[in-house]
Amino acid sequence: MNTAETPIRKHNLILEDRNKLSLSGVTDVESFDDTEVSLYTTQGELVIRGKKLHVDEVSLETGDLEMSGEVKSMIYGDKDRTKKPTVWKKLTR
Repeated sequence: MNTAETPIRKHNLILEDRNKLSLSGVTDVESFDDTEVSLYTTQGELVIRGKKLHVDEVSLETGDLEMSGEVKSMIYGDKDRTKKPTVWKKLTR
């Protein structure tokens, strides 16, 4: 592997008592509010829905994200989409 290349980070998800979520392998956060967090991981899109959601810590350099709140659902989308689509890709979908 070339040292200039970005290493592939593993994606792990730990949910404690449905109110504390730790993620690794996060590549981008698209949006978040108190009912939904939409992000991209090395394993594809991920949407987390719930109540009183709060992103406590995030580092895109390490790919780690910590959040709290009442988690109701976690839905994975397309595995090939690990980054937010560009404006051009959105227009040509």
